[in-house]
Amino acid sequence: MKCPYCGFAQDRVVDSRESKEADSIRRRRECERCQKRFTTYERIDEIPYMVIKKDGRREKFDRQKVLSGLIQSCQKRNVSAAQFESIVDQVEAFVVDSPERERSTSAVGELIMGRLKEIDTVAYIRFASVYRDFKDVREFKAELEELLSGKDTRSKRPQPR
Repeated sequence: MKCPYCGFAQDRVVDSRESKEADSIRRRRECERCQKRFTTYERIDEIPYMVIKKDGRREKFDRQKVLSGLIQSCQKRNVSAAQFESIVDQVEAFVVDSPERERSTSAVGELIMGRLKEIDTVAYIRFASVYRDFKDVREFKAELEELLSGKDTRSKRPQPR
């Protein structure tokens, strides 16, 4: 929280109270630089973050669903729980950072594939085969050849902020 008077980023909470309607918390804060006091209000963020599916449907972002897909892709691979957590955290930050509160599943999938490609190429291929819905062996082979050649002919994956 930045002080509205001097812009300093550190303050201390002097008093906290629930609002009369019980839908927010009122906090009196004091800037540690200029010692001026100001009031902030906190409330629960009720609008969910959404992902836009390939068919245009919107669905609530589900962190557990991302983790489940990663775990399936990485079965019997040397990928740690910390790496899972890191990828899921990056995906969640990517969705949350969206100014429209939504991201396409294709952008989310590309982000996941980019991270998996850095961590474990077999897990990457497993995830890509499901995510990109390979129809036959030729599509699978093309993806493998692209991976082996070191070229990334697809558009650059979105970077988390």
